[in-house]
Amino acid sequence: MSRPIRAITATVAALLLATACNSTATNDSPDGKGGSARGVSDDSIKVGGIVSMTTASGYSKKDTDLGAKARFARANAEGGVNGRKIDYLGAEDDGQDPAKNLAAARKLVQQDKVFAIAPMSSVTFSGADFLQKQRVPTFGWGTLPSFCGPTYIYGFSGCLVPMPGGTISQTWPEGLKDVTGGSEGRTVAILANDNDAGTFAIRTYKQSFASAGYKVTYAKAAVPATSVPSDWSAYTKEMLRSDGGKAPDAVVSVMQTPYNIGLFTAVKRTGFKGVLTDPTDYDPGLLSKSATRQALDGVHVLLSFEPFESATADMKQFKADIKKAAGGKDVPLNMHMLTGYMSADLFLAIAEKAGKDLTVASFQQAAKGFSDTKTLVGDRQLPRGQKESFGCGALVQLKDGKYRVSSPFECYPPIPFK
Repeated sequence: MSRPIRAITATVAALLLATACNSTATNDSPDGKGGSARGVSDDSIKVGGIVSMTTASGYSKKDTDLGAKARFARANAEGGVNGRKIDYLGAEDDGQDPAKNLAAARKLVQQDKVFAIAPMSSVTFSGADFLQKQRVPTFGWGTLPSFCGPTYIYGFSGCLVPMPGGTISQTWPEGLKDVTGGSEGRTVAILANDNDAGTFAIRTYKQSFASAGYKVTYAKAAVPATSVPSDWSAYTKEMLRSDGGKAPDAVVSVMQTPYNIGLFTAVKRTGFKGVLTDPTDYDPGLLSKSATRQALDGVHVLLSFEPFESATADMKQFKADIKKAAGGKDVPLNMHMLTGYMSADLFLAIAEKAGKDLTVASFQQAAKGFSDTKTLVGDRQLPRGQKESFGCGALVQLKDGKYRVSSPFECYPPIPFK
């Protein structure tokens, strides 16, 4: 976890002002005062990304880059943003390593001179403080604390892991009610990785499910994040006896696919007949292997966006854009593509509103009063989205090798996070 964003002191502010003044000659002033904004020319806006394309567990978010390319390509085909084309440099691979995440952020800003970063998709965001201090608009999936509060960092579906004083999205537990037949008398057990992201997830979802009426019998960030366990019994025994010696009605995993495959396989082997659910495994590419299909069969997956199975105009456009970016091939869709696509989409929408005189200052001013409706992630509004989620989502279930909607895309009022 990156250290909390600290207030900029008068000394640092003075240094930044001096840097901005001195950078006029090098054409990289963050605010565009006395010269062009960093990464902005008369005919282009330079944007880069940070994505965990390779990881120790084998899990990859590489298609996040394809999603961003697809959205930026359509924007350019339509004339760009206020006459400027998007010069998308592609995404740096941080390997899901904190040191590499910060190094990627520094490279994009100090060497490549990007105006913005979209997308930022990783379970580590150690570069957050640096990007905030450098005043770099940054966009990604708001599943980390750094997307909740900092003024230059934006979650495309809002802040999903809020700090105290913020709010929690109720999409997951409210949607799960459609699956469990309500929450009254129902119990859930929640498991996450033993890292900062897992700790925040447990803190958030324990309150979220309880507020929706579920009894939380188990909630721990206990699974090592460095490697997938070969023996899950240490976790399943405790979880499946947590309801007074009985199994809970639902097992909630807040982990990535390789972990979910191991956990759910182990849980099923015990004869568990309850509900299995996670926020990760909506990926048709997972269906290519029979062992994976079997492990994830029956799992209900949380989405913070409209399911691919919907037939709305926006979803049809998304599919067409992805196909074009993939060279005309019908590639299997996944949530990583949509993460990149909607990160780019929110950046484009704010940049358009900022107008022809694009600087960091004009961009931030446009963001303060930004709102739109009926997007693939629901109704968007800023700066609300930097403190709470947009509150919209759905559940899909993998069954017999196909995904089906088990709880329709809907928006729910958030609850205060304590």
